[in-house]
Amino acid sequence: MNQIPNFLLERVRLTPDRVAIATDVEEITFKELHNRVIKLAYTFHQLGIKDGTHVSVLMNNSVEFIVVVHALHYIGATLILLNIRLSDDEIGYQLENSDSEYLIVANSDTMRIPENIKLLNINEMEQVESKDFPIQYTFDEDKIATMMYTSGTTGFPKAVLQTYRNHWSSAVASVLNLGLEQQDVWLVCLPMFHVGGLSTVYKSAIYGMKIVLTNKADAHTIKDCVLKHNVTILSVVTKVLNDLLTLVEGTNDLQSVRAALLGGGPAPLPLLQKANSLNVPVYQTYGMTETCSQIATLSPEYMLSKLGSAGKALFGCTLEIKEDGRTCLPGEVGEIVVQGPNVSKGYYKLPQFSDSSDYLFTGDLGYVDEDGFLFVVDRRSDLIISGGENIYPAEIESVLLSHPDIIEAGVTGKEDPTWGKVPVGFVISKSPNPPSQEELIEYCRDKIAGYKIPKEIIYVENLPRNATNKLVRRELLKFL
Repeated sequence: MNQIPNFLLERVRLTPDRVAIATDVEEITFKELHNRVIKLAYTFHQLGIKDGTHVSVLMNNSVEFIVVVHALHYIGATLILLNIRLSDDEIGYQLENSDSEYLIVANSDTMRIPENIKLLNINEMEQVESKDFPIQYTFDEDKIATMMYTSGTTGFPKAVLQTYRNHWSSAVASVLNLGLEQQDVWLVCLPMFHVGGLSTVYKSAIYGMKIVLTNKADAHTIKDCVLKHNVTILSVVTKVLNDLLTLVEGTNDLQSVRAALLGGGPAPLPLLQKANSLNVPVYQTYGMTETCSQIATLSPEYMLSKLGSAGKALFGCTLEIKEDGRTCLPGEVGEIVVQGPNVSKGYYKLPQFSDSSDYLFTGDLGYVDEDGFLFVVDRRSDLIISGGENIYPAEIESVLLSHPDIIEAGVTGKEDPTWGKVPVGFVISKSPNPPSQEELIEYCRDKIAGYKIPKEIIYVENLPRNATNKLVRRELLKFL
């Protein structure tokens, strides 16, 4: 079995004095990070956490979160990353389902967890003297490093198995696409309990690159971090990027940014055009928990000629479009199917969902053009079938967002006795006197086919979003 070096230990050997993490209050070198990690790892070991122990972590973005992650890797424990926005019942289910023995938190004031779980509050643990323990200097590549639960759009959520090879391969494929410069600084504003945020923690150690932590993902906070730390790379979702570009319009506040990685679904054309006008290079990406972050990213030289594309599969990965068991022709919409060393082998305790062929059927819809570039259309679960026609909500949302008064839009299907389902739009306006429903419907009329035009458009104060700010379309109907 092949071995992979312990990410942080190897980085400390190579460049111990480089800055690893920056926050509003401190900067920490890789050597200083290691010193904190080794102390905590010994404490965990003294409390009974061993190689192979399943340990859940329920924490928000912080230096302590990163120390916990590396400390558990030093021991060889398997980490289960829990979403801090879950209810106690949801947390209880994931603790039991993942066979966790410990739960590590930063705040336990109101926690209600199963009795068999040992609760460890990182801020209340007694410091113990560091002594030798069996540090994992290398990792078996197929060993499970982390588990993350999918959002569970149908049925109970599933725990994705992520190996050390998956995480290593993801970081290597990403840097081969994005490149690495001596002054690179990556802003981490995505939650680290999701793969987009966690993958950057590993990239920091593997690349020897400083990351900047922020607990908030709002435009003002991100702009301030970019200016203070000369951030060169940031990962955001559509809404956050749109807010940020609107905030900095007419300034050079983002001039240090050489790559804004945009995930979370198809990007509206007006957003990409705005970014281009402000000289902010947007790298549309496509990925998921099962691919340990990106699986496809648009290379910079195609930023304009392939506007709206998520690019090609990263180095060492493959991507196809399939429907009914066959490979689709260029331009034909089907399910996106991926393969690569960063792709998970399956789900914990669910062998029936694990794909022995190594191909992952993503559940997302898309097509490749004549040149092989991927265009993500929508989630299969969000697809609206109306009178036999396929309607993709993202396409309608893009049209609504192109209206100068609309700053957010979500579209989903509503049951209809004649057509099966019809599209309904939900929008947020920046104007105190927004256009009427009829005006917006008329605005759509010249831009999309008649069957795609929303039958209703409803103004709302906010749209349902998950912890990474992605739109949760299935919850839109609660506004009706």
